[in-house]
Amino acid sequence: MPDLIQLKKLLDKKVETFNRPEFIANDPVSVPHQFSGLQDIEISGFFAAILAWGIRKTTISKCNQLMGWMDNAPYDFCINHTPKDLKQLQYFVHRTFNGDDLLYFISFFQRHYREYHSLEDAFFNHETLKQSYIMEASLDYFYNYFFSLPHIPDRTRKHIAAPKKQSACKRLNMYLRWMVRNDDCGVDFGIWKSVGMSELVCPLDVHVARVARSLGLLTRKQNDWRAAMELTANLKRLDADDPVKYDYALFGMGIIEKF
Repeated sequence: MPDLIQLKKLLDKKVETFNRPEFIANDPVSVPHQFSGLQDIEISGFFAAILAWGIRKTTISKCNQLMGWMDNAPYDFCINHTPKDLKQLQYFVHRTFNGDDLLYFISFFQRHYREYHSLEDAFFNHETLKQSYIMEASLDYFYNYFFSLPHIPDRTRKHIAAPKKQSACKRLNMYLRWMVRNDDCGVDFGIWKSVGMSELVCPLDVHVARVARSLGLLTRKQNDWRAAMELTANLKRLDADDPVKYDYALFGMGIIEKF
């Protein structure tokens, strides 16, 4: 590990640079920021996170298209749609995500929100919160719960990651950062209270991993769940209460500064 004092100084400065509302417009988090209702934020944010791969501008455009097809009221649409409402959605495509996947997602949301007030309950409950590794347990639980409906398209399973599949779960960890992390900067929402920020796992993509390795924060070569946990453990040495704030620093350095 490099000198922790100097590294913390560098990364804290980068967090201040990139954890700012000015960067929202060019990030998928801009999609849920269009809404004010809890469920609308949850649903739009979930789609924005799951579809966040490739060029960010394209992801935002496709998500905005999808929100428009849902009459810019995703919660109401998921709960009260008719078969006629779903016809257009069958033609939605973003990379390998297509209409069959989308219709299953909407079926899941409809079933879940008919029983629960918030999507938070799909991740955190009295069983997952008792585990030593809360996020690992919660993400595995979510995977099983998400695919508990009948008639699951086989192709749809690839769009939801899980630690038990050795995935880094980058998109879901990013989503959880949005929902759980709470500060005064206005980017993350901090609307879920079941877990603290210290429990979050850093979203690990190729850019974050590259910068983390160059800084000595990550030694594992594969970008998998073990790597995400190793990186998060090292970030906790810089800030035990809020390690995932450094996602801003690592991502910004990798994407914007081409570190």
